[in-house]
Amino acid sequence: MTALRACDDHGYFEGENCPVCDDPGRAVLGSERRRRLSKFCSGALRHFPDDAGLKLDGAGWTAFGELVAAAERQYDWADRDRVAAVVATDPNGRFERTGGSRTGGASTVEEPDDRVRAAYGHSVDVDLESGDGPVPDILYHGTAPETVDAIRADGLRPMSRQLVHLSGSVEAARRVGARHAADPVVFEVDAVAMTAEGRDITRRGRATYTTERVPPEYLSALDGE
Repeated sequence: MTALRACDDHGYFEGENCPVCDDPGRAVLGSERRRRLSKFCSGALRHFPDDAGLKLDGAGWTAFGELVAAAERQYDWADRDRVAAVVATDPNGRFERTGGSRTGGASTVEEPDDRVRAAYGHSVDVDLESGDGPVPDILYHGTAPETVDAIRADGLRPMSRQLVHLSGSVEAARRVGARHAADPVVFEVDAVAMTAEGRDITRRGRATYTTERVPPEYLSALDGE
């Protein structure tokens, strides 16, 4: 992850200058602290809200201020500005926020509709509303080589998560698979055939898609894998 900065007019951004006005803005968060804070926020909203002191509603939402307070308990350098920057700039769209400021700043004013949640990836029981956005004809799933035979036999199942997660590109699938193995295998998923036969696929975040299960007949390993 790269460092984060903030432009007073155009909000948080990665890199040295605002992509809109080319202003250098102000430093918000270094790359290593960004990684650590992002991992904590994602885990708190997806997997361990109770341990983090969060109360999620049925759709996974919590008050943004509560997430800030949890982050401040975890890291003495975390604050509202830094949590807002992490949420706003996640490259995979892991977070959704409704209400509140999107333009940076460290304001402590809590708006009643300022809520946040993880967009996907939950192991705790939440009921995500259907996402919008088109679904590509082909999706992808990256995995470790030792799981290939089981996937060919049984397809993709949620395992410890609520839903199966698919990627919108080969590169994204390889990055996911690389979390589990140095030489990940990528499967193609025939999303057209799945949806034609009534199997729902939902877009979550920027480039992640979820479904309840992918039977083996919709899967094929990429050439050479």
